[in-house]
Amino acid sequence: MADDATTARDYRETVFLPDTPFPMRAGLPKKEPEILEGWAALSPKGLYGAIRSRRQADKAPLYVLHDGPPYANGAIHIGHALNKTLKDFVVRSRFALGYDVDYVPGWDCHGLPIEWKIEEKFRSQGRRKDEVPAEEFRRECRAYAGMWIEAQKTEFQRLGVLGDWWNRYATMDFSSEATIVAEFHKFLASGQLYRGSKPVMWSPVERTALADAEIEYHDHVSPTIWVKFPVVRDQKNTLGGAEIARKIIEEHGRGGPAPAPQEIAAANSLVGRASIVIWTTTPWTIPANRAIAFNPQVEYGLYRIDELEPTEGGVHWSSEGDLLILARKLAPEVFKNARVARWTELEILPAERIQSLECEHPLAQLTKDLKYKYDKVVELLPGDHVTDDAGTGFVHTAPGHGTDDYLIWLKTGHRDIPETVDADGAYYDHVPLFGGLKVLETEGKKVGKFGDANNKVIEALKEAGNLLARGRIEHSYPHSWRSKAPVIFRNTPQWFIRMDHAVDALGGKTLREVAVQSLADTAFHPEAGRNRIGAMVETRPDWLISRQRNWGTPLAMYVDKATGHPLNDPEVNARILDAIREGGADAWFTRPDSEFLGHHDPAQYEKITDILDVWFDSGCTHAFTIEGREDSHWPADLYLEGSDQHRGWFQSSLLEGSGTRGRAPYKAVLTHGFTMDENGEKMSKSKGNTIEPQAITKESGAEILRLWAAMVDYSEDQRIGKTILATTTDAYRKLRNTMRYLLGALAGFTEEERVTDYADFPPLEKYILHRLWELDGQVKAAYEAYRFSDVIRPLIEFCQGDLSALYFDVRRDSLYCDRPDALKRRAYRTVLDEVFNRLTIWLAPLASFTMEEAWVTRFPEAGPVALRVIPERVDAWRNDAEAARWAKVETVTSVVMGALEVERREKRIGSALEAAPVVHVADPELLTAFEGLDAAEVFRTSAATLVAGDAGAFRIEDVKGVSVDPNKAEGKKCARSWRILPEVGTDPRYPELSLRDADAVAYWDATHG
Repeated sequence: MADDATTARDYRETVFLPDTPFPMRAGLPKKEPEILEGWAALSPKGLYGAIRSRRQADKAPLYVLHDGPPYANGAIHIGHALNKTLKDFVVRSRFALGYDVDYVPGWDCHGLPIEWKIEEKFRSQGRRKDEVPAEEFRRECRAYAGMWIEAQKTEFQRLGVLGDWWNRYATMDFSSEATIVAEFHKFLASGQLYRGSKPVMWSPVERTALADAEIEYHDHVSPTIWVKFPVVRDQKNTLGGAEIARKIIEEHGRGGPAPAPQEIAAANSLVGRASIVIWTTTPWTIPANRAIAFNPQVEYGLYRIDELEPTEGGVHWSSEGDLLILARKLAPEVFKNARVARWTELEILPAERIQSLECEHPLAQLTKDLKYKYDKVVELLPGDHVTDDAGTGFVHTAPGHGTDDYLIWLKTGHRDIPETVDADGAYYDHVPLFGGLKVLETEGKKVGKFGDANNKVIEALKEAGNLLARGRIEHSYPHSWRSKAPVIFRNTPQWFIRMDHAVDALGGKTLREVAVQSLADTAFHPEAGRNRIGAMVETRPDWLISRQRNWGTPLAMYVDKATGHPLNDPEVNARILDAIREGGADAWFTRPDSEFLGHHDPAQYEKITDILDVWFDSGCTHAFTIEGREDSHWPADLYLEGSDQHRGWFQSSLLEGSGTRGRAPYKAVLTHGFTMDENGEKMSKSKGNTIEPQAITKESGAEILRLWAAMVDYSEDQRIGKTILATTTDAYRKLRNTMRYLLGALAGFTEEERVTDYADFPPLEKYILHRLWELDGQVKAAYEAYRFSDVIRPLIEFCQGDLSALYFDVRRDSLYCDRPDALKRRAYRTVLDEVFNRLTIWLAPLASFTMEEAWVTRFPEAGPVALRVIPERVDAWRNDAEAARWAKVETVTSVVMGALEVERREKRIGSALEAAPVVHVADPELLTAFEGLDAAEVFRTSAATLVAGDAGAFRIEDVKGVSVDPNKAEGKKCARSWRILPEVGTDPRYPELSLRDADAVAYWDATHG
């Protein structure tokens, strides 16, 4: 009967196959918006509000992530997506760890990029910026920023980012602007604020000062010149003893009359005979020269040009016999550039001799008869910043156009800082020879290009006879990170916060000292960030906080015209703050001074109309976002931004908090790198290598972007592209398949089925429970340390290895074919339930959409998975012995699988169930590992025999002492489980089945009668 195909029973209905509505194909672009709609409906603040309410009801500890504000200007890019996704990982993982999490997203709204967009808008209407009333201009800026806040908010929410979007902050909110001004007033009251005239980075194109954080460096080709400064005074000239004097005596001839002492002195003097040579890449700064810097530790020499190289046209800018003073190490390179064929070193000049010299300006002779002259004496000043690595060993010093120049000028007692270039990048009219010439073009098609100044200065040096050589060099040059135009150092009055001024408000410490201590008290992820920001803080100059623009928070204060001191009247400041809270920053610019000054005479005070540096704005966000709120706390637990914010938001927040509260507004700082294309190149629209997050979301779903962000090492620069996203999608598919299998295998699982006594679990279940115990510790530790890749990667490996390749495969036969009340099947489903419960919450912070879909598929009434907390670790599941056992079992299994693969390839068997291998094991420990196990089930064969020894036919080189005889299984094939066993047919009720399957079908028949 069993062989009669027409009468044999179809046993498929008796097999307990997995069953789930969870689809294999995710359809994420369609499914994710549905999930987002469900989250939004959970509370007035959506899923975020629902979780916070649950945690607050449970009196959970509070965790505060303070959002670094993106700029409200344009659609989000991949860097934004990475940043906000990482923040969402933090928020969701802290919720999963049992915290109540405060996260208020915010935006930076003031500054040049928005101003530029509005300027473009008015230009398109035929209106120049200076023709537009300032109030109208700022109103347009505010509307533009507001539009992009809403657009970006929608894009961030589409990525699944949780936060209090309903109470978002913006630096342009009236309340925010009032708080920023209040923070500014604190620096005013403490004495840390001052107005100084010093060279700052200036953008002529944008007509404003820029801070270091607003500068980026690009390769730029600059003209280089070697310039002679004639010596006009030699205070250390001595009689005799100098090599040059000896040579003069010899030239009188042997036996002739000896030269007179005054002749020797004249010969030894450098006045009118020698020139000091400088090298610079900014010829336009020569008119501002006031000194030459040298280093006493560098060796200098006096050189005579003996012979010039032939040149085309015979043009040279030096002559044979010229005497030049150079660093000895650099002299050969200088002469090479000056096309000097032969020279003589006449004398080594000690440092005191160098310092005794004075020079005239190289353009002095051209202006003798002009109203404005280059008639200042050029001093020699010692400075450690001078090196003999390049140039001439001397540094042209223009105090109005360089930090080192400015500092060395002040150090020697000088206070007059020359002003040579105006706000538009042109020489002032009083600059001899060059008045009105442009250093940088600010209008027309050449905007941002260097003007005629460099060439005109070089031509004038030629005419004066003081150009030694010229060339070109490609080097890194500062540019505005907004306009991308070159910037210049320019002397201009600005407002600064002192870094090294001890104040009572800081306990007698300086802002630098407090900031350095704050960094020591801060945790950094990665730790390298500490040194990076620390080095910047330890060496940074005073904080430049003023800008000459319209769209921003004002330095709302008055200055006494008679004394130059800011007015620090609490009543005046209070009226200013009230007005800004009511009408925003516009109130400062539009309301009459008398409304603020009260009894003070407006005629005696200057109203400051500069705006605050936008970094000061964002550095204050802690003061109006987290401080003082009942459901938040100060300082924040974490600030998280890109590594460029060591010089930006991290630093401005550090200085603001340290200067007003004596510490940083954060306990920890996390930084991520930049996102590059697949080749490691910076993304650029002109290159066509950008990856837009909107496109990924539309084509593949936000989950793929989230999984990519979870898998990369965000602490370094990371890459993204089609190939990488394809790999990410493949990893996602494997995760999804795992969840689908779990849901199908757990269909109908009830508490009555659960195995509750650990002792009843078979060895394989104990091993999987041990792995859950192990992973629980790893996952929690990784989330605590923000190491998200150390969560996702081990879990993917667990799903692919321990689960799919081992556990699911070994237990598939038991799941499908054992009777439902069989202990092994119940144990299997019990462990699968534990696996599902943990995987869904472990992965929920990262693969949020998929874990939500999986959780709700199984428990539609339980609420979102994000409401859950990661379960307590079950220490009773730890079983190191079982872990060691299965490592040995897998070693033996790998050889068996190798043997069966050969059999399949040679077509001697079709599937592993046709085999009954004999496994020879020489190692007693490996053999012992199989005690209590069904070897056939482990090998996925119908039968298996383990014997001591090593006499098998098949072996693997990497595994010693294990060999296999891949014998074919004997017996009949079970019509239900397909195992080939001698016992098939011995149960007369079901002659086509094995005894186990016959018992299971009998159970099925009894319960489905």
